[in-house]
Amino acid sequence: MEKQILGLHHITAIAGDAQRNYDFYTGVLGLRMVKKTVNFDDPGTYHFYYGDEQGTPGTILTFFPWGNIASGRAGTGMATEITYAVPEGSLDVWKERLSRFKVPFSEIKEHFGEPYLAFTDPDGLNINLAVPKTPDTRAPWQTSDVKEDIATRGFHSTTLSLKEIDATAKVLTEIFGYRLLAQEGNRYRFITDAVQHASIIDLLALPEGQRGLSGAGINHHVAFRVANDTIQMEYQEKVLSKGLQITPKIDRDYFFSLYFREPGGVLFEIATDNPGFTVDEPLDKLGTSLRLPKQYEPARGEIEKVLPVLK
Repeated sequence: MEKQILGLHHITAIAGDAQRNYDFYTGVLGLRMVKKTVNFDDPGTYHFYYGDEQGTPGTILTFFPWGNIASGRAGTGMATEITYAVPEGSLDVWKERLSRFKVPFSEIKEHFGEPYLAFTDPDGLNINLAVPKTPDTRAPWQTSDVKEDIATRGFHSTTLSLKEIDATAKVLTEIFGYRLLAQEGNRYRFITDAVQHASIIDLLALPEGQRGLSGAGINHHVAFRVANDTIQMEYQEKVLSKGLQITPKIDRDYFFSLYFREPGGVLFEIATDNPGFTVDEPLDKLGTSLRLPKQYEPARGEIEKVLPVLK
């Protein structure tokens, strides 16, 4: 079991204003800021990590908030929905909460017999809150007004919009060990039995769909979880054996990463559990100070001058 893909590790998206992003995810949705660091390739831009108390894989949503970036367009070749699991009976409470914060939302609908509430974040990123058929037993992060009875448990699933799903489905089944669970119209649900939660990928077949355009409110990549970097390198060989290009192992300080673009165009990552987010901050202080990759530490003064100050 340990050598399998263990569902979702994290999802990374693009945002505009950093303060607005922080206020929405910590204030409105009640997530914990697990890590405040910078983009490895652009240290003048934050990299925010939101999740549960520990930043457990399967709960982590991350953002690159590029202040003046233009809005993107959700479409084919990208992940177009992020779905969190929430407790039964919480959706009406969430409707009231979103209304209070003036967040537009759709009426409650269902996918595969599971009710969900759809809305967008301030940049237009598509977020769903879903009540799984099997209650999600993960312990949530709680805030003063987002308590256990409504708090998100972590990811339920993500949706990939594709012109054609067959080649992507083969990556999920033949490399990652997922299986087709069900079909509902042009939505195909794949699941891994390796973990109980954050285990679902929906493929949405849109043969006439418009290609997505990167920008604010758009998902950048989807990361799948492995236990450690030894297992990770076995997956590098599996990906290469299917004729796909994949990067060398990259040290992201809190996990190790491999990246490849699956045939439908979505950027996939394979990320490790090790070493975790407490490698440079104690658990009770996670996300409270700016952490920098070691190569940027000598330039901390200059970087801090460029980054917007969060209130």
